[in-house]
Amino acid sequence: MQLQDPKSRIFSNPFAIVLIALLCCALWGSATPAIKTGYELLDMIDPSVSSSPNVPSILLFAGIRFFFAGLLTILIFSVARGKFLYPKRENLGRVGIISVFQTIVQYLFFYIGLANTTGVKGTIASGSSTFFALLISALIFKQERLTVKKIVACVLGFAGIIAVNLDGLTFDMNFPGDCFVIFSAISAGTSSVLIKRFSSHEDPVTLSGYQFMVGGVFMIIVGLCFGGRIYVKEFADVAILAYLALLSAIAYSLWGILLKYNPVSKITVFNFSTPIFGTLLSVLILPDSKGVNPINLVITLLLVSAGIFLLNYRPSEKAPPSVQDGSEATASEE
Repeated sequence: MQLQDPKSRIFSNPFAIVLIALLCCALWGSATPAIKTGYELLDMIDPSVSSSPNVPSILLFAGIRFFFAGLLTILIFSVARGKFLYPKRENLGRVGIISVFQTIVQYLFFYIGLANTTGVKGTIASGSSTFFALLISALIFKQERLTVKKIVACVLGFAGIIAVNLDGLTFDMNFPGDCFVIFSAISAGTSSVLIKRFSSHEDPVTLSGYQFMVGGVFMIIVGLCFGGRIYVKEFADVAILAYLALLSAIAYSLWGILLKYNPVSKITVFNFSTPIFGTLLSVLILPDSKGVNPINLVITLLLVSAGIFLLNYRPSEKAPPSVQDGSEATASEE
């Protein structure tokens, strides 16, 4: 009998999946108000003309964040594992491909889109990445089957995102704001599938760390070439950048590990909780964000919880009579 990988046992444990996935989503949810706060602190958006963001400076801001996110990822996990992490030579191309989708394309669209829409609407649009991850995984890469249960779970989750923002919210799509965030979500969904695919060749933490640095350097160069500038005036400016870098380092590394040991749909469904965290934190942190109706919030939590439960629930199977004591029965993954 083959021995189970200890990491697989830990990261495929249902309790661990829920705890780690929700931690990642809470960190990502906090990024939206943190980014909007960073725009104001670093004077990248003219407060008197909300539709005129300084795009080159925004790209420079994003590039600095992701370069240090990658650097922190590699340093922290190298110390934790007692050896320096670096990708195998044959995996350098895979690092570049993931960097294009997970950092460069996703966050070029997300940062520019978020500068042209509200924090609340941005969190709604970004929540659609779960749909795209499921469809890309099932229809393009054939990593898993597109079942009725998965579709219903996604519909429940997305309904929850809509419910928390029903009061007075208009759903007309603006360009580039809402549309760019949707493009970002498509890229995010693609990156989740690619991490699952490439993690069989390379450690997902190593992939995350180096793809962040590659994407960060690219965005820094583009931002500087087009005249982007950041002027650090006080400690809060440094603190917001440090927080954004750290949350990316922690969340994406843990998320990559979960994707390695579990089906894409089973993990990405938790992304539906990211907009909920983002909405609540935007209400608490951003003065111009709209309030959340408590009834809508309860409905949202019920819908999202139902979607997550449906996708992760598996009825326990009794061992057949022929199985003797001390042996283990294994169930195949969907």
